[in-house]
Amino acid sequence: MSETGIGLWGVPLAILGGAIRVSTPFLFVSLGECLTERSGRINLGLEGTLVFGAMAGYAIAYETGNPWAGVLAAAIAGAAFGLVHGLLCSLPRVNDIAIGIALMLLGMGLAFFFGKPYIQPVAPDLPAIELGAWSSYPQVQAALRVNVLFVIGAGMAVALWWVFRATKVGLIVRVVGDSTDAARAMGLRPNRIRIASTAVGGASAGVAGAYLSLYYPGSWNEGISSGQGLMAVALVIFARWNPIQCFGAALLFGGAGALGPALQSVGVTSGYYLFYAAPYVLTLGMLIATSSTTRAMSGAPGELSITK
Repeated sequence: MSETGIGLWGVPLAILGGAIRVSTPFLFVSLGECLTERSGRINLGLEGTLVFGAMAGYAIAYETGNPWAGVLAAAIAGAAFGLVHGLLCSLPRVNDIAIGIALMLLGMGLAFFFGKPYIQPVAPDLPAIELGAWSSYPQVQAALRVNVLFVIGAGMAVALWWVFRATKVGLIVRVVGDSTDAARAMGLRPNRIRIASTAVGGASAGVAGAYLSLYYPGSWNEGISSGQGLMAVALVIFARWNPIQCFGAALLFGGAGALGPALQSVGVTSGYYLFYAAPYVLTLGMLIATSSTTRAMSGAPGELSITK
């Protein structure tokens, strides 16, 4: 065993490292959408929010020289998109899904327009925690290089699960998501709560975009998201609107996305591009597996558009 290679052990290590890197944007988008959907609203515009967040984060990081300023800008941009989505969907006879698609196209269009000057410039990267510094093998070091946002996302998953399970705020969101009439009977204002939840969910999706442009792959271009915003909606359904299960599902998606590069690293090049389709095949398979008429919507908030 050489200092520069560890043979077939490189495959699981590469998948592990790739799962951590690739899962982070899925994690942030799915947690944001989990909160939004638990309040009784679905946001299909997260793809546009993700792309615009990536552009805004990269631009601000480049202009200020501070990647965390870029993350903050991406969160604010995402919150603005979520706020607009929430306000529009609170109007009478407005369809959540149609508004989401419109805002997805708007977000992508604005990102492409304002992001053109930032395709070539290089912005500073987000820092990573070097958990593999103890090893002399580059593969181990790379696999255990964990971005700070992944750690924050894991903490968010636990925190959001606890909020839904054990706090008054979580109870209010769940009541609003399950029954508008019951919420009003309790003196709550469902529209305000849904608007706030959608704005916070949008902010989380914006942070996911900043991760893409400021760490992995670490550049701004118009094809940066590869449909991850839309795939995260399927991930939330698969996770049964549970933040902890969203974390596990995000890692599963991340591992699938890392499969192609991991196999290429050990010389498997036959059907190389097919392995890159693994996340999309997994999404399709999950939707088919959860499409049973008896359990597909088990655990879904009662006011969610897809349950009616």
